[in-house]
Amino acid sequence: MGVTATVAPPPLEAAAEADRHWMRRALELAEIAQATGEVPVGAVLVREGAVLGEGWNRAIGERDPTAHAEIAALRAAGIAANNYRLPGTTLYVTLEPCLMCAGAIVHARVARVVFAAPDPKGGACGSLFDILPSDARFNHRTTCEGGLLAEDASALLREFFQARR
Repeated sequence: MGVTATVAPPPLEAAAEADRHWMRRALELAEIAQATGEVPVGAVLVREGAVLGEGWNRAIGERDPTAHAEIAALRAAGIAANNYRLPGTTLYVTLEPCLMCAGAIVHARVARVVFAAPDPKGGACGSLFDILPSDARFNHRTTCEGGLLAEDASALLREFFQARR
């Protein structure tokens, strides 16, 4: 009779610190977007403690309405994983995903989304729409948590839009 080893889940404090770490990386990417004249949104897609893909908003510079941070991170991750399905991943993003990005997240089979600032005018994770977490009408469910480092992300967005006025 053999002994089966089990791995205990990380303590909640360690998981929370990992979430803060990756959100800080997403904020760094948002600052890159801001420095290039883009709406300051950054995203990092992580699986098992490693970055699979990351990106920042490029819609203005690329003249592409789909060039959101989340889409860039998903595209980079798909290439890195050699698969368009990205199960077991967590997406950290500085602004609540929009409807387009939420749809891409569902199609990619992202397990979890953690966002910083809510988007009351376009958020699809509870603010305006509630695509994430998706209900039984979808073939995949993504858990969603908001508010992590929200003030930092909100400050970047305020600075950007105040400068444009």
